[in-house]
This record gives sequence, structure tokens and C-alpha cells, in this order.
Amino acid sequence: MVLIAYIAVVGGGGEALHYLESRNYTEPMFVFVIMVVAASRPILLLARAAVERGALLLPMPPAMATYFLALFLLPLLGSFITEPAAMTLAALLLRDRFYSMPISSRLKYATIGVLFVNVSIGGTMTPFAAPPVLMVAAKWDWSLLFMLEHFGWRSALACLVNAGGVTLLFAPELRQLSAAGTPSSAGQDAPAVPWQLTLVHVLFLFGVVVFAHHAIVFMALFLFFLGVASAYERYQDRLILREALMVAFFLAGLVVLGGQQQWWLQALLERMSPTAVYYGATALTAVTDNAALTYLGSLVEGLTDEFKYSLVAGAVTGGGLTVIANAPNPAGYSILKNRFEHEEISALGLLAAAAIPTVVAIGAFRLF
Repeated sequence: MVLIAYIAVVGGGGEALHYLESRNYTEPMFVFVIMVVAASRPILLLARAAVERGALLLPMPPAMATYFLALFLLPLLGSFITEPAAMTLAALLLRDRFYSMPISSRLKYATIGVLFVNVSIGGTMTPFAAPPVLMVAAKWDWSLLFMLEHFGWRSALACLVNAGGVTLLFAPELRQLSAAGTPSSAGQDAPAVPWQLTLVHVLFLFGVVVFAHHAIVFMALFLFFLGVASAYERYQDRLILREALMVAFFLAGLVVLGGQQQWWLQALLERMSPTAVYYGATALTAVTDNAALTYLGSLVEGLTDEFKYSLVAGAVTGGGLTVIANAPNPAGYSILKNRFEHEEISALGLLAAAAIPTVVAIGAFRLF
């Protein structure tokens, strides 16, 4: 608001409106829609059931297995249902299953640090799910096979090490949670969701993902979804419209502000080597949205394949260091922050918690 008011005062109202209309708000709108749909009760129960059934197959206590899969499997699922949806599902599962229990502050911060890093890198198995990849995939002709070969297996390896490491580190505390049993859920006494309604919700989610770049389509699907949710209200919990709107407003603000950063980011990228751009992108991502960073990089002509890989890999590597580093982070923040002391997540605490998982991601992308 301050920036647009300044442009209106200095350049006139017409210039301010022209600048606003020159920005693309599809991503904030998409994140809003996907958060609400993915957090609906039928989808959340389906994802939770999949994680809990998978946990039964692992040779560890139920709480440990569920915790591990929430930090490993759900972030990788973001490569198919998009990162914002994966972040929403994982954060809600962690909130209801673990953050509602009397767990230590160290476990809370370690969990959110791994979650943010794993979601940032876990969406890179496909060219359509992670915002920083979306910004460049079409222009650079990055196909599904290209992403799997250069990013996918490295991302899966890093997610596995991060999730497994934090699970083992806090194994004694997680074992106590297994002994305590599953916490009661607010929707536990609600009527069971018919499978037909769950299927309809899955189709809505699938449709929104397929038409992620076409706001006119996914917004129309969203209006139909609201109608279905209202008609079958007894099978719904409260839709997270407020939380999703706050995240969308935040991302729209990044879109507005990001348009004024090209003058220094592009000049900086042009002078960097592929190795320098990887570590530079990792650091810069912490203070600017990684999708904006890769988009600005895509404007530079004549980049080598190594430079392109380093730019995107660095951008996703640093995506868990701060709340603003990756588009889905505000979604996880808004869902989990009420479970922390004073209902706030310390920026320094998040940075420290994400440091080691980020180093693991660096190793996966640079050493293999």
C-alpha cells in the first residue's frame, strides 16, 4: 500500500494503476484456492489415513512413523498436488497430531525447520508444482524427465535424510507420544464422510492443480466447491478462508514489491559464476521469494545449463530459511504459529532450525 501510494503521489494515479495491472496475481489466487480445498475435512482425512496406514508398515512406534512420513512423504507429494497443498496438509496433520500435545519447544522448531526445507525441495520432482520451477520450466524447456533426472532423486534423498534425522534425534520424545496415544481431534465426533463426497473433493483438488495457470478456470471450480461444501456442511470443518486469505494477501504483496527488485537482482546475477549463483541464490532466497528470484534469472539471456540448474537449485535449497523465502511457507506459518509461545514463530529460531536441513539439501544438490 505504501509503495502504490508513493507511485500515485509521484507519478500519478494512472501510473499506479498501470503498475498494479502489470503484475500477475495468478499465484496468490491459486495458493488461496488450493489451501482452502486441500484443508477441507474430506481431503485432510484422506491424507491422514494414507499417512497413518503407511506408518503401520514401518518398524517403529506409531507416533514416530507418522511424524517421519509427515515430514518425508507429504513434502514429496507436493510435486504432484503442488507445494501449497502439501504444506497445508502436512502442517494441519502435524498441528493436530503433535503440536496439540505437550511437546518441547526444541521439537516444535526442529519440526517446522525440516518441514519448510523439505516442502521447498520436495516439489521439484515435476515441472509444475514448485513456484520457482514454474517460473522457468516453460522458457527453458524443462520436462518431467529432466526434473526427475536433475532434481527429483536429489530432493527425495535430502527429504529422507532430513526427516529421518529429526525423527531419530527426537526419538525418546516421540516414543512418549506413542505411549500417550493419539490426541483427541475436534472433528473426531463428526459423521463419517461418504466416499462419494471424498471423491468429489479429490476431483476438485485435481482440477485446481491441472488449471493452476488459468485463474478463470480454477476460480470457477472454487465457486462450485464452495457450493458443495455449503450443501454438505455436516461433513465439513470450518473452511480456512481467513488463513488462506492472509497468505494470499502476503504473496500478492510480494508480487507488487518484487516488480521493483529487477534493477539490482538481475545485475548481480549477470556477474556471478554457476557455483557463486547457487550459494548466492540460497542466501538471497532468505530475503526475497525464491519464485521471484528464478523469474528474474530467467530474464537474463545466454545462460548456460549449469547456471540455470544452479540458480533453481539454490533458490529451492534456501526456501526454508525464512517465512518469505518460499510461497507455501506463510501457509505453514499461519497454521502452526498459534502452537508456539506467544503465538509467534521466532525468525531466528526458524533460521537456526532450518540451517542443518538446508546444509543437507546443499550436499544433495552439490555433491551428487
